[in-house]
Amino acid sequence: MALKVYYASDANALHLKDRIVAVVGYGSQGHAHALNLRDSGHEVLLAQRPRGPNYARAVADGFVPMTASEAAQRADLLVFALPDEQMGDVYEHEIKAHLRTGQALGFIHGFAIRFGLIEPPADVDVVMIAPKGPGPLVRDAFVRGGGLSCVLAVHQDATGRARDTALAWGCGIGGGRGGMMETTFAVECEADLFGEQTVLCGGVIELMKAAFEILVEAGYPEEMAYFECMHELKQITDMQYVGGLAAMRSKISGTACFGGLKVGSRLVDDRVREEMRHVLAEIRNGDFARAWIAEHRAGRPQLTAMKEAEARHVSEAAGRVVRALAKKAITKT
Repeated sequence: MALKVYYASDANALHLKDRIVAVVGYGSQGHAHALNLRDSGHEVLLAQRPRGPNYARAVADGFVPMTASEAAQRADLLVFALPDEQMGDVYEHEIKAHLRTGQALGFIHGFAIRFGLIEPPADVDVVMIAPKGPGPLVRDAFVRGGGLSCVLAVHQDATGRARDTALAWGCGIGGGRGGMMETTFAVECEADLFGEQTVLCGGVIELMKAAFEILVEAGYPEEMAYFECMHELKQITDMQYVGGLAAMRSKISGTACFGGLKVGSRLVDDRVREEMRHVLAEIRNGDFARAWIAEHRAGRPQLTAMKEAEARHVSEAAGRVVRALAKKAITKT
């Protein structure tokens, strides 16, 4: 199904003129959205809890941080730039009571709406602008005169102008130059979680670790195993990022191309594909969201234990050696 893509020429540049935008949270994305919108000429308020590095950073960047309650009372567009697991509580205790008819609630990820952590009243617009990249890249692309592509979605159009609000917000952070692809909150959220779990932050990581461990078990030096199974992944993904899979294969050796095509499907077989379908089902039926929120509210014991175990993986020491060698080589050139 083809996505409709909007650019700056499709947006009403004056739609947010004389309207107040408040960004709640000054982390990776909140920092980029607040600065980009301000640099685009919009009046931007910032809600950020005191006593923390993000608060100090906001003050250093020229903002006067306020509470989420104050921001909700003053803003016409309220942009949620909080972690998924915190958003529902902040909304319920600090924002919900202060909403008024005709306001717009903006989200950078569909999680809170898709899984019911936030249930907005019917008389407000609910929109999303989700940049396809981390906050520092959103900011860097904007400063250089460009912009990252974004996902745009309208969940609730109480005013009849919700899409105009989303387009103006997206253009204000640079998305009008990178292109804004329209979809739904559910599609953005489910596809994003699935990609993170099966590829970006889950599947690829486990594949690298397993390959590293097999080589080490067979007697190969840990540093060589790290080079071959982990370090060089960036080179391949960089080529794929620029030109796609076919272009990447045209740039690697025939040996690598033949071996990869012959063996890849042996590893990602029907059993793996079926497990991926189970993962997608758990995302869509809410099992993953419920498990994550329960984990967060319990103090994150499972996440903490898993992260500590990962930090002790034998590849970590080998990686430090390899990265030092690579850094030294780059410095010399």
